[in-house]
Amino acid sequence: MTRTEWDPENLPDLSGRSYLVTGATRGLGFFACEQLAAAGAHVLLTGRNPNKMSAAKAAIMRSTPDASIETLLLDTSNMGSVRAAAATARARGRLDGLLLNAGIVHPPKERETAGGHELVFATNVLGHFALAGELLKPLAAARGRMVWVGSMSTSLWRHVPTDPELREGYSPWRAYVQSKAATTALALEAQKRLLAHGVPIQSLVAHPGYSTSGRTRGVRGVNEPSRLTRFFDNLQAPITQSKEQGAWALVRALVDPHAEGGTMYGPALVARGVPRVATPARRTRGSELGADLWRACETATHVRWPFDRARRAAS
Repeated sequence: MTRTEWDPENLPDLSGRSYLVTGATRGLGFFACEQLAAAGAHVLLTGRNPNKMSAAKAAIMRSTPDASIETLLLDTSNMGSVRAAAATARARGRLDGLLLNAGIVHPPKERETAGGHELVFATNVLGHFALAGELLKPLAAARGRMVWVGSMSTSLWRHVPTDPELREGYSPWRAYVQSKAATTALALEAQKRLLAHGVPIQSLVAHPGYSTSGRTRGVRGVNEPSRLTRFFDNLQAPITQSKEQGAWALVRALVDPHAEGGTMYGPALVARGVPRVATPARRTRGSELGADLWRACETATHVRWPFDRARRAAS
């Protein structure tokens, strides 16, 4: 397979490798887990609800009876949950990749976490920043990779997220798009810092295009859209794709042996298509933005990435 060739339905053999996927009980996270497991990887499937995790694991076992799947309770909006999950993941051994997928698209009425942070930013950004930092040593030991999940919506957003927790000017749409701009900027900033400290981990970003549940096959306990949802989603067929196809870009960024740190992957036609190298939105590429967000995440989470210890773990 050359650098330009990639068949998302015929992945390389991933036997012996282990990946942790956040937000894996439905949507993109579930289908990423399914694809990884089918290729022979051991998968740590995480979520907030034990019953939903059991349903997701059972669904993968139905499609791949010999799949190697473990479940792990993780709520990325809760720092205590993040630290507990990271400790468990470290104890379970090898970790080749971390897919930072969990996220809120449509915020509930309650805007803040128990820790006082804006809920979307905490779930989509802060929890993943902390989790990646807590798992830096095992990732480095395996010379692994972390993939942050962005969104094509960031290309439509004109504002720089200088107020990431939206103390002023809040709207659900702004909270979501800002969080995805932040994850993209942090992915690029992480790659710079990993290189600067000599840590053999790659940081990439991927986006799923416009992927909808109504264009996705039904999976008991995981994806069960109503007839009305399927009807309206199919009206958008020319510009949408399924969640399975949306997961293709995430999985390629995670396992393509030719992928390079600091790269973004997305659908070939932006909203849909096979995954290829994409260009992050211009506003997410500024070095000052990445550094500012990094400091904000360190302050909010009280997590400092252990670069020196990770480098030693890899030697």
